[in-house]
Amino acid sequence: MSSPSPPADAFLADHFLIAMPSLADPNFARGVTLLCQHDQDGAMGLTINRRSDFLLGEILRQMGIDTSLPEVASQPVLLGGPVNPDHGFVLHDDARDWGSTLRFGHGLAVTNSRDVLEALARGEGPARCIVVLGYAGWGAGQLEVELVDNAWLTGPADPAVVFDTPLEARWRAAAGAIGVDLDLLSDAVGHA
Repeated sequence: MSSPSPPADAFLADHFLIAMPSLADPNFARGVTLLCQHDQDGAMGLTINRRSDFLLGEILRQMGIDTSLPEVASQPVLLGGPVNPDHGFVLHDDARDWGSTLRFGHGLAVTNSRDVLEALARGEGPARCIVVLGYAGWGAGQLEVELVDNAWLTGPADPAVVFDTPLEARWRAAAGAIGVDLDLLSDAVGHA
């Protein structure tokens, strides 16, 4: 007999994972990861506050996509996570139908198809978006263990933190949105 599946509200898609000050993993320390998918099989998310060494113009050139728009070419590309770092994703809130799009939460979407990048290069892409390389992934039950081990704070995703908050302020802003001052938390890990 198989064990029953957890209720859907036990999953954290459309939530932030906010690294606790004690989290030392260099991929996630002081990081904010937006969970795009979470179910009994595992979780997938995009870290939204780590700058890569690339600008969008460089990525577009590598893909053979031309842009003459300096605001597009100079957009920073973020490190979405350590899994598959050569694969790009566009996190946005655009309602149009792009190829290979996963929609989740309150109007958020992640797209990994060429059409959205071509539209961005022409200045016709999503008005609010971030481009990331790689993603964060957890196998079945792995994220739940990390949560029990106090590696993460969780809270509902806030599009204003994703799209409107400066990169260097997102960690504190995400925690502040759930009423947590990270300066008041200890670096020690434990359970009461």
